[in-house]
Amino acid sequence: MKNYHLTAGPSELYFTVEQHIQQALKENIAVVSHRSAAFQDMFGFTVSQVKEMLGVPADFHVVFTGSATEVWERLAQNCITKKSAHFVNGSFSERFHAFAEAWGMETQKIEKPLGEGFNLNEVDIDKDVDFIAITQNETSTGVQFPVEDIYSLRKEHPNAIIAIDAVSSVPYLNIDFNQIDSLFFSVQKGMGLPAGLGVWIFNEKCVDRAKEIKATGRHLGGYHDIFTLLKNASKNMTPATPNALGLYTLGKVSEDLIRRDMDIVRSETDYKAALLYGAVNAHKDLDYAVKEERVRSKTVIVIDVKEGRSAKDLMTYLSDKGLIVSSGYGANKATQIRIANFPTHSKELYFQLVDLIEAW
Repeated sequence: MKNYHLTAGPSELYFTVEQHIQQALKENIAVVSHRSAAFQDMFGFTVSQVKEMLGVPADFHVVFTGSATEVWERLAQNCITKKSAHFVNGSFSERFHAFAEAWGMETQKIEKPLGEGFNLNEVDIDKDVDFIAITQNETSTGVQFPVEDIYSLRKEHPNAIIAIDAVSSVPYLNIDFNQIDSLFFSVQKGMGLPAGLGVWIFNEKCVDRAKEIKATGRHLGGYHDIFTLLKNASKNMTPATPNALGLYTLGKVSEDLIRRDMDIVRSETDYKAALLYGAVNAHKDLDYAVKEERVRSKTVIVIDVKEGRSAKDLMTYLSDKGLIVSSGYGANKATQIRIANFPTHSKELYFQLVDLIEAW
């Protein structure tokens, strides 16, 4: 029996990944020099496909890192001048905040309990904040930050850099890049690729901010800073030997999704989410972990298992049928399960999942 991973990350590989890896091995992609013309062609292709897939404007830059976690540090070092504001309502948004504090930045922590979203009418961002960090989809709790609220923050804080952690919302997320300054993600969730590659997208405002900081004499990082990444990316290269196989497959899967049509990809995600949330609502022993529908994630669906039943038993029951899901995160490990809803998870797989949940 084949197991299907509906885990929140790493998740099931996109169904074309195997053939792309086989082709990459035939072309010796894994050992190609990152200073070669072949690598430059591959880099350029991948950037073009990522931009087309996500609707990234031509004047935004795309660079590659070892992970999205690395981008937290790059942003803290290169783009926070005075003070950062962090919307925190889960473990990953908390870690982004912790990175900024670890680098000695003054921070404003705007916090909500696990499972809750933010009401901007209740939020007062400090006047000296010049960087706003938003985790658009909190993987640990299944809470999303609506794009309309991001646009409202842009209107209220036009001079601040707005950086979006989109790790578990890409490629579903449909956002106007002109309303933000930076977005980053890693590939092992919604893109359905093996882990080991981060994608950092940013505009010239971020570059200008780094120039201002560098002019003060502040150190921008001993590994890579925004300038080393950008200098090499301008030549379709990376500063150090990269995950070439990851770069290749990212470009190919992005191309596959574009062919599939991103409007269809997003509408299918909405449909599958509605199916699963409907099954949760109808089940006497299950409940939404996120009570407010407006901030309920479409891509990481978190389910409360009511007292008297066991989240672990539900996970085992699904596993025995070949469907692997994630446990709750942190304090909610014993009472919740998390189920990914990414493009690689077909409607047929979700039909099976919903049938099993209804029968449990």
